[in-house]
Amino acid sequence: MRLYGITSQALRNLSKTQRLQRPALGLWSRICTTEDDHGRKHSTETGPSPRVRRSTWKWGLTTTGALLGLGTVLIYEAQRRRVAHAESLKIPVPQTFPQYTQADVKQHASLADRVWVTYAGEVFDITDFVELHPGGSRILLAAGGALEPFWALYGVHKSEHVLEILQQYKVGELTGEEAGEVDAADPYSSDPSRHPVLKVNSLKPFNAEPPPEILTDSFVTPVDLFFKRNHLPVPVINTDEYRLIIETPSGTEGSKPLQLSLNDLKTKFPRHEVTATLQCAGNRRSEMNAVKPVKGLDWGIAAISTARWAGVRLRDVLVEAGYTESMTNAQHVQFEGLDRDLTGTGYGASITFEHAMRKENDVLLAYEMNGEDLPRDHGFPLRVIVPGVVGARNVKWLGRIVVSEEESLSHWQQNDYKSFSPSVDWDTVDFSTSPAIQDLPIQSAITEPRPGQKVTLDSDGKLSVKGYAWSGGGREVVRVDVSLDEGKTWKVAELTGTAQKAGHAWAWKLWQLSVPLPDDCKHITIICKAVDSSYNAQPDTVAPIWNVRGVISNAWHRVQVSVDTD
Repeated sequence: MRLYGITSQALRNLSKTQRLQRPALGLWSRICTTEDDHGRKHSTETGPSPRVRRSTWKWGLTTTGALLGLGTVLIYEAQRRRVAHAESLKIPVPQTFPQYTQADVKQHASLADRVWVTYAGEVFDITDFVELHPGGSRILLAAGGALEPFWALYGVHKSEHVLEILQQYKVGELTGEEAGEVDAADPYSSDPSRHPVLKVNSLKPFNAEPPPEILTDSFVTPVDLFFKRNHLPVPVINTDEYRLIIETPSGTEGSKPLQLSLNDLKTKFPRHEVTATLQCAGNRRSEMNAVKPVKGLDWGIAAISTARWAGVRLRDVLVEAGYTESMTNAQHVQFEGLDRDLTGTGYGASITFEHAMRKENDVLLAYEMNGEDLPRDHGFPLRVIVPGVVGARNVKWLGRIVVSEEESLSHWQQNDYKSFSPSVDWDTVDFSTSPAIQDLPIQSAITEPRPGQKVTLDSDGKLSVKGYAWSGGGREVVRVDVSLDEGKTWKVAELTGTAQKAGHAWAWKLWQLSVPLPDDCKHITIICKAVDSSYNAQPDTVAPIWNVRGVISNAWHRVQVSVDTD
């Protein structure tokens, strides 16, 4: 079954009345189609069959990220019509409300009995909202109960705007003795601590980047400063119970999944190490936001980091499970994480089988980062490392591997991490028309000086400029050009970094340049651009590559500074 974005196939299935809400649904898609703006308990059991699991994936795709929270715009549209209708009939808004018990609320857990939910000691009838919800009956999982557990998971819905609108659905209050009994357990309460220097873009789930000037202090990024990109709560995993499950080829004798403990992986397969840079697809999204608002976390230039990863080759594990390069029905390798939302839907992604089986691609199942066990934020006890490929395919907390004829049906493979023409908006986007991002294009950025900084020249009257450059697919950065006069003239920066084999340049290059400035220079715009071994170059401006998801932002990087002339 082909998958379509909310604003395409799903809209065609709506009633005429619902189709009139297309603008609202488009806006809802902007809220829900996050890079995770938002959003798991783990399991190491084998679970249902691949066919059943695929069905589960299909069911959860377009609703992951919003699920049971009341979508801001849809609530707004529903309440707006409701209030307008009430005003036309001059219906007075009640000032007092009846008291209900939790038992009373539980009796309203279906459309037939009307759907009630509670929040902060108040009772709401959201029946009229259910029919507008693109996720359909998913929202009924909260029926007859509290919203707190779901809004704790998807904090985007817990905003002042949504809370004000929710009041339009209020029908009562919980009795005094029950008002404080709501189970508001925070799914993120077990998340690890993080370094305070990180710039936080989202607390729940946690997403943060280091200060740019610290990022390029060393070729290998310290673990604590490595950018954090989580889509869901960090799972708590017992390594004694942990088992990696690999579905074996259909038709093989027994056809039982291969199960490997962490100790199995460390003792039964050769250890392999690779130094590789990971970059989030949304790195530098803030520059696209400055052109025209996009949906996603407002990353600066530091959603990129480099580490030494160690583990076992994915190829070796697949061979152990019975796979060979000659299998014609093996087209993709799907990865399923153990980080899950409240419905059991987990993060997932896939790469091609051919890419996974090529030894020279260095695809790892990594259990070490910079010489130590993986930290929890970075996938403990096991994660996928696909050098040269977008961070979204480097699945953390790996629980299951499936080789199949089709891509992962995960929301993040099908309805996210794709780019579109600048002409496409949320009313016209169809995610089925674009391929999932894999290799990333050439990238570079200036980490020093900072935007807006008042810079001081050295004793020779020179300005020191630093930054990073990287290209996906193993393509080596061969040059970084820097301009101080709006691109009229350029100077070549000095590159630093470890030697890498041709076609296997998985790690970034750091660069620096000391350049004299004219005596009367008070303000200056510094520009950098990089070129890789295939002579791919960065586009000069953001506007031509702008897209609704704000991904693959790799235009020339510009930093404006003032010069201290005292």
